[in-house]
Amino acid sequence: MTETLGLAHHARAFPEKPALVMGDARFTYGALNARVNRLARALRHAGIGRGDAVGAVLHNGCEWFELLNAAGKLGAQLVPIGYRLKAPEIAYMIADSGATLVVGAGDLHDEIDRACAHLRWSDDARLWVVGDGTPWRGRAYETMLAAESDAEPENALIGGGLNVMMYTSGTTGRPKGIDRAVDPAEAHLTLTSIAALWELDADDVHLVAGPLYHTAPVSYGQIHLLIGGTVVLMPRFDAAEALRLIARHGVTNTFMVPTHFARILQLDHATRRRYDLTSVKLVLHAAAPCPVHIKRGIIDVFPPGTITEFYGASESGFTKITAEEWLRKPGSVGRPWPGYEVKVLDAEGNACAPGEVGLVYVKAPRMDFRYRAADDKTRSAFRDGFFTAGDLGYLDGDGYLFIADRRTDLIITGGANVYPAEVEGVLMAHPQVADVAVIGVPDAEMGKSVLAVVELRTGERASADDIIAFARRDLAHYKCPRRVEFVHQLPREPQGKVKKHELVKRYGGGA
Repeated sequence: MTETLGLAHHARAFPEKPALVMGDARFTYGALNARVNRLARALRHAGIGRGDAVGAVLHNGCEWFELLNAAGKLGAQLVPIGYRLKAPEIAYMIADSGATLVVGAGDLHDEIDRACAHLRWSDDARLWVVGDGTPWRGRAYETMLAAESDAEPENALIGGGLNVMMYTSGTTGRPKGIDRAVDPAEAHLTLTSIAALWELDADDVHLVAGPLYHTAPVSYGQIHLLIGGTVVLMPRFDAAEALRLIARHGVTNTFMVPTHFARILQLDHATRRRYDLTSVKLVLHAAAPCPVHIKRGIIDVFPPGTITEFYGASESGFTKITAEEWLRKPGSVGRPWPGYEVKVLDAEGNACAPGEVGLVYVKAPRMDFRYRAADDKTRSAFRDGFFTAGDLGYLDGDGYLFIADRRTDLIITGGANVYPAEVEGVLMAHPQVADVAVIGVPDAEMGKSVLAVVELRTGERASADDIIAFARRDLAHYKCPRRVEFVHQLPREPQGKVKKHELVKRYGGGA
């Protein structure tokens, strides 16, 4: 089967077929594989080989898939780093992952420069810059490719797997790298099983609507390149533009988050009806709980039976539910994928009865990963071969899973994870702040938004704008509070822990 997968095969079998489309740029499989080969050779000459890591701080663009597949041919890993992150966050992920080379966007030079300073990187050969013109420092990405041959690299692996080290923080603390132990020669297996699950094939046209530093957008884009489909990239999400691209390119499937749905539903009916969406066969969504009214609304926008939800984490997918099933079981995230098992356990590890809330555990055919430099967290995430992402939920009498609390304390805003402990750590450095608690509160568009409840030092003053501006110095904007409330004293348990459930009830309308 592997002989019919990956860019090298597709470049030989159908070199003129469109592989990647973004705006006016269009790469056929032949052209894309040639660029990937040049990049793989350049990376090898820079010292990148099997087991090494390459960081990427980029906007959505074809370079993501060039890097992913070039690293795959060498047996290396790509470390996606959000372009909205600030220098300390970027530096942490580079250092923690062990990346020895970073490819960054030219217009992100301020934060990348600061990150290099944090890392004490002075060697410009370790930074390659994507963008027009001469880079402010480092090496120009296109110059590095131009110096190489487009012939297949010696001893190249098939490539086409998801050879990425994604970062996730679970419920608390700094992000953890998901280091997959799979043999690079078998890295395609997970993606081909997902393609089979959704019945995807080479005739499919996939729209990438989300940022490629997130797991699902890059995974589903890579799946389609692996099986020989066509991938249409959006630089950034715009609801009307998404519908226009679907109609123009005959998009057959896409992955979105509930925030995307909300923005599509905000379009007027005339705009929504302007575009022919009949080519769509599958719209997957996940990453955040979808409000019932938004789910019902989006089911009516796309062709019947196309909206399908799945529940999972960066580590793995777990369950799925079709629109038809969901209408019978509103709020459910479905039943396990084929070959997967789901169970809900109480604090003592006993199976919960139907309807009883407990910790959700999943057993998957391939769950061969570890959290980088965090063996204790890896061990604590497993029980008797079952993995938990830390979510609370329950199974009903028919075996459908319902999530009761999506990772205690974790805030999911617009499909992106925000870790309260990280935001609190930054805000505690504010000179006027004595203590702070960060919670998520309902937001009609984003699902949840970030709220900081601040206790000021005695006699000190600060405004909400001061607090937000302070956070934005070192945190990506989506992690920063959109709202700040000041209290004389934070409510605490007898042992000193802040009663966040009281704050959620007070400021979140009881949600």
